Amino acid sequence: MDSRMQSHTETTAEDGPASASPGSAPSRASHQRELRNALGTFPTGVAIMTTRTACGRNVGLTCNSFNSVSLSPPLILWSLAKRSALLQDFLAAPHFCVNVLGVGQQEVSRKFAGRADRFAGTSFSQGMGGIPVLAGVASHFQCSTEHQYDGGDHMIFIGRVVDFVYSDLEPLVYHRGQYASLEFAYCWP
Repeated sequence: MDSRMQSHTETTAEDGPASASPGSAPSRASHQRELRNALGTFPTGVAIMTTRTACGRNVGLTCNSFNSVSLSPPLILWSLAKRSALLQDFLAAPHFCVNVLGVGQQEVSRKFAGRADRFAGTSFSQGMGGIPVLAGVASHFQCSTEHQYDGGDHMIFIGRVVDFVYSDLEPLVYHRGQYASLEFAYCWP
């Protein structure tokens, strides 16, 4: 193993004895922190998930767990912490929009990660079912809710892409707890 690599193994009662020496097992909280740090080595995009509640309230949040699932049928997924104040709104939503942020939209990401009025001063149009579709993003995917699955401390949402738009705007990236951008270097033999 590379000397820069760190190994951490989670054990349960069913796993048997841990490979670490007695007394050296990390606490659950420190193990979760280390796992989060390890997961942070994988760069992700940054998206704003938006929907409209049955009573007509726009809701949205910052998300970096967005991913493609299938081209046929066109499916995507994302996950939301069960402790989120907006969980019930998204569970009840028949539609949602994935708004992929571009470089320079860190403030939009921070705004939708905060508690202030997330749509105040935010330019958007209404998509299917009245869902907010943010203006000026790298891409957006309007989706109908296809499935919802329990995923530990998160709920996993599968959406069927009904409409999408994309641009040449470079995506905003999140890596090791910080915003970043991609720098493309084409190295062909």
